[in-house]
Amino acid sequence: MTAFTLDDAIRIARDAHATQIDLSGNPYIGHPMRVMARVEGDHAKMAAVLHDVIEDTPVTADDLRAAGCPEAVVTTVIALSRGDDEPQSAYLIRVAKDPTAVTVKRADIADNTDPIRMDALDPATQNRLKAKYAKAIRVLDDLAG
Repeated sequence: MTAFTLDDAIRIARDAHATQIDLSGNPYIGHPMRVMARVEGDHAKMAAVLHDVIEDTPVTADDLRAAGCPEAVVTTVIALSRGDDEPQSAYLIRVAKDPTAVTVKRADIADNTDPIRMDALDPATQNRLKAKYAKAIRVLDDLAG
């Protein structure tokens, strides 16, 4: 078996998110691709492009493992995957324990709060998301530094 590459991670993300649309009506895959572009290193880039596959698609951690994804990347993707009904505080505590997850989460928030993306949303959604992400950054700053 050949080594798992960033291209493999991108392929999994593209396939997993193929039919999804973001809040502004664009193909969802653009988001993980932009998050990936904001981080450095193969581990972080793989985790970034895969960061929503467990949370938002039928892909599981075991599916990633079966595809040959390195366990360290799977662990980071799990840390970045918020469970149904999981409190935001518990989720962010888990993220804060994985330095690569923190880096990816900060890149995720940066993309989610990009003014161009925000401007495509209605004012109520903008305000809700801005407050949510500002709180997340404060918590990560407190927990992870």
